[in-house]
Amino acid sequence: MELIIDRLKKQYGSKIAVDRISRKLTPGVYGLLGANGAGKTTLMRMLCGILKPTGGSVSLDGFDFSSEEYRKALGYLPQDFGYYPNFTGKDFLMYMAALKGLDKNSAKKRCRELLNLVGLESVAGKKVKTYSGGMKQRLGIAQALLNRPKLLILDEPTAGLDPKERVRFRDLIAELGERNIVILSTHIVSDIEHIADRILMMKDGQLIFDGTPYEVGGDLEHFYLEQFGEVE
Repeated sequence: MELIIDRLKKQYGSKIAVDRISRKLTPGVYGLLGANGAGKTTLMRMLCGILKPTGGSVSLDGFDFSSEEYRKALGYLPQDFGYYPNFTGKDFLMYMAALKGLDKNSAKKRCRELLNLVGLESVAGKKVKTYSGGMKQRLGIAQALLNRPKLLILDEPTAGLDPKERVRFRDLIAELGERNIVILSTHIVSDIEHIADRILMMKDGQLIFDGTPYEVGGDLEHFYLEQFGEVE
C-alpha cells in the first residue's frame, strides 16, 4: 500500500500554505508536527479531498484522491468535528455508517465493536450533548474507524483526553499503523514520540524534517523546539 503525494501545493493569493510537498508513505504511523500556521491542517484537508490543491496530486494505490475508491479507503477525524447533540452515541455512529455506505446489519455490528473499543458502550444510549469533551473525542475516533480505513488522518485526536485515555488511544493507533497508513497531527509531542514510526515537521508550508525517532537522537520536544528556533 502506498500513498503518493506529488508536488502538492495550496496557495491563497500571495500566501503559499503548502509548498510543493512530495512524499511516498507506506503503512506506519506518521507524526506531523509544526507551529500554528505551518500548513498541517491545510495539508491534511487536501489529503482528505476536502480542499482542492492549487497544484500537484495525491493517490492511494493508484487511485486519485477525488475517486470513490480513495474515499472508501479514508478515515478522517478533523480538529473541530461536528456532532449532532440530540443523537445518542449509537445513533450518531449508525448515521455516519450509513453515510459511508455500510449496510444496516454490518453497521450495527461495527458500531458495537467500536463503542466497546473506545470505551463508550455503557453510554451508547445517552445523547451526545451529555458527553464530556473526552467522550466526544472518543466518539469522533470511532466514526473515523467505521469503514476500516487503509488511510487514517487524525487532526489533534488526543485533545480533551485524560492521560489514561491518551495512553489507550496511543496503543490503538500503534496497532492500526502496523497494517495501515496513519497520519497524526498533534501539539502533544509526547504522543508522537511514543507511537510514530516517522516524524514529519512542517514550517511555512514546507517539510523541514522527515526521519525516524532514532534519527532525532534523544528528546523529541527539544529537537522540535530547536527546528523552530525556540531553544536558546
